[in-house]
Amino acid sequence: MRGRTVTLRLLTLTPPAAWSFSPLPARLPAPSAPQFAIRTAIVQSTFLAVALSLVWCAPVRGQPPRLVDRAPAPVIAAGDVTADSAVLWVQTERAGTVVLELAAPEGSGEPPQRFQTEVAGESDFTAKIRVDGLEPGTLQRWRAAVLSKPMLRPDQTPTHPDATVERHPMPSARPLESKADSDLAVGPDPNGTADEVVGEQALGTFRTAPDAYAAAPVRLAWGADLGGQNVCRDAEKGFEIFDAIRESLPDLFVGGGNMIYADDLCDAVGRYGNPQIPASFGKATDLDGFRAHWRYSRADPGLRRLLASTAYYAMWDDHEVLGDAGPLHDTRDEPPYRAGEHLLPLGLSAMLEQNPVREDPLTPKRLYRRVRWGQHLELLLLDTRQYRDANSAPDSPGQPKTLLGREQLTWLKQQLADSDATWVVVASSVPLSIPTGWPGEGGSDGWANLDGQAGFEQELRGILKHAAANDRHKLLFISADVQFGTAFRYQPFPERPEFVVHELVAGPLSAGVNSTSEFDSDLGAERLFQHAPASRDAVTDYAEGRTWFSFGELRIDVAGELTATLRGVDGEPLYTLRLTPASATRIAGWTPTACSGARMLQHSP
Repeated sequence: MRGRTVTLRLLTLTPPAAWSFSPLPARLPAPSAPQFAIRTAIVQSTFLAVALSLVWCAPVRGQPPRLVDRAPAPVIAAGDVTADSAVLWVQTERAGTVVLELAAPEGSGEPPQRFQTEVAGESDFTAKIRVDGLEPGTLQRWRAAVLSKPMLRPDQTPTHPDATVERHPMPSARPLESKADSDLAVGPDPNGTADEVVGEQALGTFRTAPDAYAAAPVRLAWGADLGGQNVCRDAEKGFEIFDAIRESLPDLFVGGGNMIYADDLCDAVGRYGNPQIPASFGKATDLDGFRAHWRYSRADPGLRRLLASTAYYAMWDDHEVLGDAGPLHDTRDEPPYRAGEHLLPLGLSAMLEQNPVREDPLTPKRLYRRVRWGQHLELLLLDTRQYRDANSAPDSPGQPKTLLGREQLTWLKQQLADSDATWVVVASSVPLSIPTGWPGEGGSDGWANLDGQAGFEQELRGILKHAAANDRHKLLFISADVQFGTAFRYQPFPERPEFVVHELVAGPLSAGVNSTSEFDSDLGAERLFQHAPASRDAVTDYAEGRTWFSFGELRIDVAGELTATLRGVDGEPLYTLRLTPASATRIAGWTPTACSGARMLQHSP
């Protein structure tokens, strides 16, 4: 039989012509501006089990027949997006070469910017690529694919002297080579090894932030608490709330913490009796265990679609490690845990590896950061886990304890004093006045003291006092963690009635629904709204349980008017708060409104 070469073209997910993409060749030309800097994590494991598309490849004379192993599309996300940069994150299911293309601006006539890098099990097949030099306020279009090697048929062994089984190298960046032909030739190279084949593509979009002084509208969504208490991926609908979030067309999505429950399980039958996609992992006790929890969530099609369609900002809370975690209480003595073994460092490593978080070499593990989105929004993302004092330590005016740590607290106060944005929004993974954690010996896990001395109220009081002293009256907190939706208004200082703070608490995205009527009133808290069942045990089936899932949304129009909405699992509005820059500090009145059978309240100045 005469040997021949089979040429393969890309057959999947062809992008629109307006994207200005050309077909992905096996080897790509070196990028010009934007410039790319790569950081590839170093760790190990196997990725999601996804069915492979295998294509027969006719043999070259003297070589055994081979199959072309077309890799599935990778999981992608664009994170920590600024006006001129982004972190592009990719995860594959196998070792190989990841190829990324960033489309040129529409109408520019320029070719796409391209980059490739190796991924391996040591990094759980993840890579981060930082892209700089982007245009502010523009829609960015990108795609990623995996180059893999043809393989022998399962019933064959490499007996031919030129036949090889690929041994994938350690990940490393390398210069890109040009190849004029956009097709992929499957056949022997001069060294007798197999050529690479482009796998299925993942297509993504995100929008860069506008210039800091551009009066541009913005739409932000946030949510938290995913897969806890055995409320996991429904067998039919998956994590269904993510499609509703995506359909709200957010410019940015904030994962507000507890985006995995590393200390929990996902069974075939859920807490509310519905069939679920079961997880094969147990509670996370090592790095591979934490990775398995992240991969389970990322296998959800709805979450993948959302991550591929917007800018993502990842936060963490306790369950990315274990319940009520902090540096002084991140161990457990009971099985499957090993007594005395600290889990926070492992959970943090997985958090950084599995999310598109920008890492500064000078502060490589820092998770608190700011996001400026045009004139109207300054978003401050807090880390409430890494630096906290013991939950059980007393909190008093004379000796306040810290939730944020000295450096983060100094940073936060500086941002509150310096920001000239119309709105400053602080994202806290724990709520301000709702008690969390286990009182008593375990102490309080959040800001609220609730008439005791186990919370972190004194530090919060100092933050609000600093904001008031700097006339930061347009202050809004978004939070989660308690697994029900609610809203508060605070007037913490009677001598300064004009200083008013609002808080909206969203969630769960999909977790056991909670309920409590308790809240700490020390800071002048007034509850405006609550979306919760009578008790956590009152919910007995999934049809009812899903009605208590929620996410939050902020919309700021070009004039700076802010509309904050809590939305249900199908995107229906549950509660709306409207503020204008001039009226943000005024006490508002109630306007009750019916909405699709759900309780929706409008809060108008």
